[in-house]
Amino acid sequence: MVGNPRNGRPYRRLTAQQRSLGLPCWLCGHNIDYGIRGPLAGKHPAAFTLDHLVPLSRGGDLLDPANARSAHRRCNSARGNRTSIKQPRASRRW
Repeated sequence: MVGNPRNGRPYRRLTAQQRSLGLPCWLCGHNIDYGIRGPLAGKHPAAFTLDHLVPLSRGGDLLDPANARSAHRRCNSARGNRTSIKQPRASRRW
């Protein structure tokens, strides 16, 4: 029986590589607090999560760096497995 592929070394390496880039959330455009780690990161809405451009349930590749994106836990959860995303708000009203 094969274990969870998200617990494997290749997935952890991809997550570490994405985290090291220090990019803002690709969904909302705001900065991610990369300092949130450990048990708190699993529940904190502003923590970093690895998101996939093409959701895994839609055929996206789990370990493809071109499919990996940095996201807030809250934004990643809200997106679900949709392929379209709402555009980030403008910084001020026009």
